[in-house]
Amino acid sequence: MTKTYKIEVDCANCANLMEGAARKTDGVNSATVNFMTQKMTVEFSDDAKSEKDVMKRVLKACRKIEPDCEIYM
Repeated sequence: MTKTYKIEVDCANCANLMEGAARKTDGVNSATVNFMTQKMTVEFSDDAKSEKDVMKRVLKACRKIEPDCEIYM
């Protein structure tokens, strides 16, 4: 399953780092962050039990890069 989320990120470099952090999160097959549109597209793995739990982990990983970033779920 693939979903797109509105995000709030301050710079293109942080968006790139957030993309990498999201890709490394368990339950995520792939992730892309578009700084210009302020959107993150996440493809969940088939074994992901809960999309909401996966996105909580993605947000936690992204906040290590940019503490004030936001992902609207």
